[in-house]
Amino acid sequence: MLEKIRDGSQGLIAKGILVLVILSFAFAGVSSYLGSTTDVPAAEVNGDIITKAELEQAYQSERSRMEQQLGEMFAALSADEKYLQSIKQSVLERLVADKLIDQAAKAMGLRVSDEQIIAAVKTEPAFQTDGKFDNDRYQAILRQLGYQPQAFRDMMRVDMTRRQLTAALVGTEFVLAGEAKQLAELQGQTRDVRYLVVDSAPFLATAVVTDEQVKNYYDANQGQFMSPEMVSLEYVELNAADFAKNNPVSDEEAQAYYEEHKAQYVSNEKRLAAHILVMPGSDEAAAKAKAEDLAKQLDSGADFADLAKANSDDTLSAEQGGKLDWFEPGVMDPAFDAALFALNKGQHSAVVKTDFGFHIIKLLDVQPGVTVPFADVKAKIVAQLQDKKAVDQFYSLQSKLADTSYEVPDTLSETAKAVGVDIKTTPLFSRDNVPAALNKPDLVKAAFSETVMLKGLNSEVIELEPNHVVVVRVKEHHDAGTLALAEVKANIAERLKQDQANEAARAKAQELMAQVKAGATDLGLVAKAKLGRGAQDVDAAIVGKAFQMPTPSTSPVVDTVGLANGYAVVALDKVNAAEGVSDELVNALKQRLNAQYSEADYRGLIDSLKANAKVLYPVEE
Repeated sequence: MLEKIRDGSQGLIAKGILVLVILSFAFAGVSSYLGSTTDVPAAEVNGDIITKAELEQAYQSERSRMEQQLGEMFAALSADEKYLQSIKQSVLERLVADKLIDQAAKAMGLRVSDEQIIAAVKTEPAFQTDGKFDNDRYQAILRQLGYQPQAFRDMMRVDMTRRQLTAALVGTEFVLAGEAKQLAELQGQTRDVRYLVVDSAPFLATAVVTDEQVKNYYDANQGQFMSPEMVSLEYVELNAADFAKNNPVSDEEAQAYYEEHKAQYVSNEKRLAAHILVMPGSDEAAAKAKAEDLAKQLDSGADFADLAKANSDDTLSAEQGGKLDWFEPGVMDPAFDAALFALNKGQHSAVVKTDFGFHIIKLLDVQPGVTVPFADVKAKIVAQLQDKKAVDQFYSLQSKLADTSYEVPDTLSETAKAVGVDIKTTPLFSRDNVPAALNKPDLVKAAFSETVMLKGLNSEVIELEPNHVVVVRVKEHHDAGTLALAEVKANIAERLKQDQANEAARAKAQELMAQVKAGATDLGLVAKAKLGRGAQDVDAAIVGKAFQMPTPSTSPVVDTVGLANGYAVVALDKVNAAEGVSDELVNALKQRLNAQYSEADYRGLIDSLKANAKVLYPVEE
């Protein structure tokens, strides 16, 4: 709602709780002012309706937020209709939660007075000018957002009432200093360990798997062998880049273009500059005075080069009498540039201030701009004209592509003839392995859409890149299903062999563990002192196991843990207390725990309200 309301609840708690409560309100709540509808509602909460319009507004708001947050990643994710449907469902559940909170607040008699709303509006920075409430600004912002003042105040009343309940719930949570400190000490713990990896690879050679074992595994685990939905496409493609090589440009055309645009082929004037630089140091006024004195000496006939050698703080140019280099317009500091290009040859400027200090600039020479010969730019002009012809041809054919593919929607043959290209095809692919040339979110979405995949019609024109479009239609469609045993037999056999090898490695690890417990010291265990939870040089499974094991007493604690390809024996020798637990860390953990507890409270409240409510999700017949 108001920026201040959002700002006032920033931080870990807001992200976990209040965003869920407030985020959709401005988009969903407004529809209650737009009139009633006889459509089947999206949901009913104890008789209160959530309309489909409310749901759609909140859903579009959430989509916009995710697009801003995820960028191109969201474009790829949104090609999957199931993903978008899951977002819509989560938005609906959030609206249901809002209804439950509103009803609970009403039942408790919570209310917000007109005075509180007025105070919230007047203290909102978005409605202020120079720190004071500006009614004109307030009205202008409401008009821009499409709200009437009374409707906006009513929305604020509901929002602020809702926050009374949620804020009271969140505000009751607290974290003891001891809790946070204990957690910090646990997280900062290190452990002295020894470990030995038993690789399963040596045991693979002796692993034997029968056809019966493969069949039994297949029958018991068919859910692992689901094939995704797949399509192959026919498509007609137009790419302006392909047309350029087929659009020859004559010498006469290139020459005519050169003559018509000759002003584009004039090189910039260049100026040879010299300067005397006085850097300000700690006394800017003294530096300016020195520069002005040098300018007066030049006005009186002093030699510029001599003064530069004796006084310029730019030591490199000073040795050359202040000489710098040839400059085109726009290269130097704007003030330096303006002064240089205002001089006549041999003149010097007045004192010019830049970020570097105080300059006196002299124009040593001028190199006028010259027209670049046609021969030097001919190739560039030809390429430009080819591209222009290609783009003109592309747009002409794109119109035919759109019209013909729409008018004859059940084939691409007529479309291909109309634009003079061949129909291309793809192999079968799923959403996860789209051919690279076509792997664009809009195309994937179209390929698996009802129009293309199920109805067998041509898609709309899809832009892959600027001046590069396609129209697609389904060639072949395979529903998701279970792969045949023959297709997965080899993979299952390899998996079962790996399981056998892992089991053999486990048995070996158990044997070694017994030896370690018995005090064996010649097994070659790798020692790691002060192992931390975030160690990168030790297998994560070994690290996890080390921190699950109890503190050893008189002898090491020894256990085994499974790895990706084998097992490991882990011996825990010592638990080291955390070093240097700072107050900042403890405070940060207190905030994090408070946010977690508060979110759990909020979700518990919603679950409790929902368990005692009548929530319906009507379905259209």
